[in-house]
Amino acid sequence: MEPLTLYMAPLRGVTDHLFRTLFTKHFDGFDLAVAPFIPSKRDRVIKPKYIRDVLPENNLRLPVIPQILSKSGLEFSFLANYLYEYGYETINLNLGCPFPRVTKKMRGSGMLPHTEMIREFLESAIPALKGSLSIKIRLGWHDSEDIFRLIPILNAYPVKELIIHPRTGIQGYDGNVDLDAFENCLSRITHPVVYNGDIRTVDDFERLSRRFPTVRRWMIGRGCITDPFLPRAINAPEELLPDKIERLKAFHNDLFDGYSDLLDGPSHVMNKMKGFWRYLSLLFVDCRKATKKIMKSHRPDLYLKQVNLFFETEARLRKDK
Repeated sequence: MEPLTLYMAPLRGVTDHLFRTLFTKHFDGFDLAVAPFIPSKRDRVIKPKYIRDVLPENNLRLPVIPQILSKSGLEFSFLANYLYEYGYETINLNLGCPFPRVTKKMRGSGMLPHTEMIREFLESAIPALKGSLSIKIRLGWHDSEDIFRLIPILNAYPVKELIIHPRTGIQGYDGNVDLDAFENCLSRITHPVVYNGDIRTVDDFERLSRRFPTVRRWMIGRGCITDPFLPRAINAPEELLPDKIERLKAFHNDLFDGYSDLLDGPSHVMNKMKGFWRYLSLLFVDCRKATKKIMKSHRPDLYLKQVNLFFETEARLRKDK
C-alpha cells in the first residue's frame, strides 16, 4: 500500500516560504507543500519577486511544488520550464482558486466551465513541459458537471496527480464539501488523487480515510493554521505532546521576527500577523476578548505586549485539540 502523504495546502498570503519553513521548525507531520500560485504573464517577463517564494534556498526544510495560475498553455509552459531549471520535478496548475479577481479572468476555478479551453491548454502545454504536471482542481464553477466533463480529457494526458477540493468555485470556502461527488470522481479518474477540504481535526481525517480507503494523499490548509499540531496528530494520534502553549508562542515569535526582517515596515508586519491570528485564535477557548485586544493593537510593541499577556495568562487549548 502507498504510504500516507500529507501536503500543506497553498493559502495565498499565509503559507509563504517563511511560514512553511518556521512551521516545520516547530511542528512536523507534513511531507511536502504546494506553494501559493505564481501568475503567468503575457510578456513572459519573470521578475525576481514573482519566484522568490519558491527559490530552493528559501525552501530547505520542506519539499515544495510550485504552483502557476494561467489560462494560456504557452505562458504556463514558459514559466514552468523556467522553474524546472531550479531542480523542481513537478509544477502544479491552479484550476481551483475561487476569488472573483481571478475567476472573472477565466483563471482558477473560473476556467472550469470551459472544457475545450482546458483541452487546448493541455494540448499546447504538456508536450512543451520539461517535467511533470499536477493539477489542483475544484468540482466546477457552478456545479460538479464541470469536472465530470473534464475527467475523460484529464485521463488522456500524463498528469502526475489531481488534487481535488470537493466544492465549487461559487461556494468559495463556504457550505459543505460534496463527498458524494468526490467519490464519483474517484471511480472515474485514472490518475492518483489527493483529497483537499475541511480536514480540521483527527476525527475529520479518520472519517474521510474510512470512507475513501484508496486515498493515501491528503492536503490540509486552514486546519493546520488553526491547529499546527494537526499533521503530527494524524500521523501519531495517540501521542501526547507536552508544552503546546510554549511551542505556539515560540512559533509566533519566530514568525513575527521573520516578517519584521522580510517585510517593508511595521504596518505590513502587523497586517500579516493579524491575518495569522484570525486562524490561530480558533484553537483557543474563551479567548475572544484577549484576541480582540491583539487585533486592535496598531503598534508592534503594544501588539507583542498583548500577545505575551495572552500566552502567559489566558491561552487555553480547546479540549478537542
